[in-house]
Amino acid sequence: MSELPKVAVAERLAERIAALEIPSVVREKCVDLAVDVIGLIVTARNEDYVRATLAACDDEGPCTAIGHARTLSAASAALVNGTAAHGEDFDDTFEGGPVHAGAVVVPAVLAACERHNLDGAAALKGTAVGVEVLCRLSMVVPKAVHKAGFHPTAVFGAMGAAAGVAAALRLDQKQTVDALGIAGSMASGIIEYLAEGAWTKRMHAGWAAQSGLRAALMARAGFSGPRTVFEGTHGLFHGFAHKIDGNYEALLGDFGQRWVTQTIAFKPYPCGTMTHPYIDCARKLFARGIKGEQVADIVCDVGEGTVHRLWEPLAAKQKPANGYAGKFSQPYCIAAGLVRGNVGLGDFTDEAVKDPRVLGVAGKVRYRIDPQNPYPNEFTGHVRATLADGSVIEERQPHFRGGAKEPLTRQDIDEKFALCCRHGGWGEAKTKAALKVAKSLYDGRIDLKGLRG
Repeated sequence: MSELPKVAVAERLAERIAALEIPSVVREKCVDLAVDVIGLIVTARNEDYVRATLAACDDEGPCTAIGHARTLSAASAALVNGTAAHGEDFDDTFEGGPVHAGAVVVPAVLAACERHNLDGAAALKGTAVGVEVLCRLSMVVPKAVHKAGFHPTAVFGAMGAAAGVAAALRLDQKQTVDALGIAGSMASGIIEYLAEGAWTKRMHAGWAAQSGLRAALMARAGFSGPRTVFEGTHGLFHGFAHKIDGNYEALLGDFGQRWVTQTIAFKPYPCGTMTHPYIDCARKLFARGIKGEQVADIVCDVGEGTVHRLWEPLAAKQKPANGYAGKFSQPYCIAAGLVRGNVGLGDFTDEAVKDPRVLGVAGKVRYRIDPQNPYPNEFTGHVRATLADGSVIEERQPHFRGGAKEPLTRQDIDEKFALCCRHGGWGEAKTKAALKVAKSLYDGRIDLKGLRG
């Protein structure tokens, strides 16, 4: 065993968290995150996986399960809300990870604030800290967690939620280190859901949210955790990335001076993030008037790190097992964009992914690895379509729409919120009232009663 450091990574991080002040631009991003996450929870409120998660919770309490009349304990509210927020894969993305921070941190912090009567300032601090920590952790050993078979949102989500709840509860530096150390033993999330479109990825954000919440509360009560949770011989990165020599300056170096939270992207399509630029390319083909029956072959230049999740085994990806599997099939998503002209929530039902027109095109979509592809730092798209007459059309999308280079406006996010609420069965009056609650979360007392169903 190597000699333990005098000052561990978690201790340095806790020190920086204690000194943080939240800039106005980060506050505005946190408002956008709250609006986006709450809308996504509403859109999924009637889905079978949310109902199953809610039914599995038998601990009533004072906390809001958004979109439902029943109230739960803080941990169960975090679990249900996080699962719903991530369930349709329509949630925010940090391109450097990629990780989905809002769906984990917002449910965890809101549950803690509602249960412990914390105000909007505490919620803002917790959200900003949790999101920043989660995103920065994803850059310490890029791509390694996915390659090891784990879901970075789930693994780093527990840590981000613990940091966020610790900040909201105003834990001292020792307690914050303990919370991170405890959360390291709660982190989890394998990506075997890819095999047949099982639901487990959907619960990863919720599980991480409730894990981080519990870790912070245990730390506050005096439970200790390892201070070398990150860099230790048997620490988080060893366990989930098979490395301990990561770039910890990506986490710590300019923490508090430069906010990566500002670069978080909001999704225009409800599916795997790396697929979005390729859908854009497919929609450009549609706009040109290209029909599915005209296509002989489509080749996509892709980043090597996306292949094992979105392209292989190719035959299975060209014919997804169910609607959820379709969200992680680049051939299906590209074909849907080309045939239907857009990709929305209705394109990922079990019936929609069996559409013979779309499957006919999906079977002609394949990939080649481009060693110059900038993934995971940036998400780009490039398709080369060969038509039946031998002509070739290429389309490119140089960046992720909704990301730092082409961000959604506040109006776009409000409109997405309204779309999500309609999909979840809420009328206009209820939607407007809920949007007002979402936008004012950080202004005063936390009151989520207007978000119950």
